[in-house]
Amino acid sequence: MVQQYQSPVRVYKHPFALVMMAYERRFPTCPQIPVFVGCEVTLDEESQGGAIRTTERRCKLNVDAPYILKKIIGVDFIYFIQRNVLDRRNSILEIEAYNESFASRVTVLEKCRYFIHPENPEWTCFEQTASLDIKNFFGFENSMEKLAMKQYAQNISKGKEIIEFFISQMKEDGITYVAPWVPPENVPSPVHEKISLEEIKEPTSPKEAGSFDTKLPSTRDMQLSSDYIERYLGKLDMMQESCLVQVRHSIEELRGSSVPGDATLLRFLRASEFSMEKAKEMLTQSLHWRKKYQIDKLLEDYEMPQVVKDYFPGGWHHFDKEGRPLYILRLGQMDVKGLLKSIGEDELLLLALHICEEGLQLMDEATNVWGHPVSQWTILIDLEGLNMRHLWRPGIKALLRIIEIVEANYPETMGRVLIMRAPRCFPILWTLISTFIHENTRNKFIFYCGTDYQEPGAGGLSDYIDEQFIPDFLGGSSETYVMEGGVVPKNLYRVDLEVPASEHEHSLYHSISLGRGQVHNVVIRSNDPGAVLTWDFDVMRHNVLFTVLHKAIDANIGKAGTMAVPLNFEHETGTKEWKEDLDCIKVEPSIVCHDGESIQGTHIMQEPGTYILQWQNPEEGEFLPSISSHKAQLMYFYETLPSAHYRGSMMSLQSAVSGRSVASSSLSR
Repeated sequence: MVQQYQSPVRVYKHPFALVMMAYERRFPTCPQIPVFVGCEVTLDEESQGGAIRTTERRCKLNVDAPYILKKIIGVDFIYFIQRNVLDRRNSILEIEAYNESFASRVTVLEKCRYFIHPENPEWTCFEQTASLDIKNFFGFENSMEKLAMKQYAQNISKGKEIIEFFISQMKEDGITYVAPWVPPENVPSPVHEKISLEEIKEPTSPKEAGSFDTKLPSTRDMQLSSDYIERYLGKLDMMQESCLVQVRHSIEELRGSSVPGDATLLRFLRASEFSMEKAKEMLTQSLHWRKKYQIDKLLEDYEMPQVVKDYFPGGWHHFDKEGRPLYILRLGQMDVKGLLKSIGEDELLLLALHICEEGLQLMDEATNVWGHPVSQWTILIDLEGLNMRHLWRPGIKALLRIIEIVEANYPETMGRVLIMRAPRCFPILWTLISTFIHENTRNKFIFYCGTDYQEPGAGGLSDYIDEQFIPDFLGGSSETYVMEGGVVPKNLYRVDLEVPASEHEHSLYHSISLGRGQVHNVVIRSNDPGAVLTWDFDVMRHNVLFTVLHKAIDANIGKAGTMAVPLNFEHETGTKEWKEDLDCIKVEPSIVCHDGESIQGTHIMQEPGTYILQWQNPEEGEFLPSISSHKAQLMYFYETLPSAHYRGSMMSLQSAVSGRSVASSSLSR
């Protein structure tokens, strides 16, 4: 099994030339890394003028393994080849190291790079990638993998400290400044100013073991430095850092610029116990959901119904002792039945989602205010007044639906749940809902019965909330601006809510499933030349083939040359067979859309007739490689913009790539 590691960018707040001098002091031995016994220089040469210096070392490392394992493998030391290319003209040091010992059994490849910070020329950045592939190792594959990754983690954690140590040592020696390299006079610049590591190394070196992108990081990549992680995300170990970087790059490849913040990525990774594949799947599904229900616009667009303002007993209230936003819900005072009959289940769900979105915003604000990462909130639920009327079946159903959606799309946001004044009937309610709550979340529940929450220093409420912020209804001094709830008057009930509202009421997108060989068509009939057809769809499972076809007007042409339809546009969907032939032509190239991709496109309907948006789950081997027999799933939205009302630039539309978004286009390169 191949283990891969990709570090965040580490920043040294020192100039490149100074860092390079500190780096050279690591050789020939480095006491700070005991396993590094020493090295010999096998190659050291410079290009004409000294712009490029190439150094090769054969490094000797102590085998940091149990005695019995050393005896079995028969060696005390192993050797690595390290190649360095210092490009003084561009201030870049590229390093590649691979193992010489046991090369037929184990492949280790490490690439590192030092370069000037793109936003501060007085700082130096460092990034690192590595792969480990143990093919066979005397039956000790698992043990060697654990040993290797443990040792690698220790060396990485020391890497930044070692550079800082030698810089401090240089200051003691009176060296605080090293002049940048200046090309000598009368030496012509080479045709290729930058010689890459790949161009000079031997073709027999194990570069096939893995490839790593060495392009200069973007500003967003630079943001994910080790200092940034600790300040805004919290301390992570080596593999957790690597998972975060890799998941973010993976989502960027699928979705381009529409990538969530690093705190969100980290929450999904924690929820999946840092399984990158599981986190990616959860996150992709959640992003589809957010897009489908326009969740990103919820804070801006949501209008709270008046009955919620008057009768919903919940609201935000200061922070807990760890700086987490605190939400109070007086569930025992809530008329669940009255709220459901006056606003409906969907509106109650929107309210819950609006609260969650507010929580995310408050966590970001708290992170900036407190100077440490705040990635969760605390909820205090007061159950005084809870009775059997709260166990109304539609209310329980609505609660379970809310829990399911929140768990899937806001994982690891709940830091602590304080259940206050739980009555006798609460165990019944808890039994009903607890099985739908993730075990990690259940472990965050703290229950208080009676008045035991008032005892300070013995697990009481004051252990979690500052006394000045304990709500007045719990005996504290802090006034809360939370409605007391109460019974919703029956004259506010809505007759149309006797039948549960459709869960798709708030969706702009259509969802479809396609079995192998099935086709889904959206047919648009237009007699408005110059109108604009737009589409936006997400592939939620497996691969699909997408095509746009056009069938010119035939017998439907009227005497005046327009279609015999009452409106400019008519739409229909279905599986009718529309294929490219003499009468039906392809007006946009067919594209293969992969699992997780988000596709947007536009086509100007220059001629009247029938236009078909077509999605197909091909037969095995047709257009696509062999895929699973499971159904393909996607959701789509389309719109037709009349030529008379369209205010955009037609030239920009015509010059755009119609079939794909920027994100999906990058996958084909």
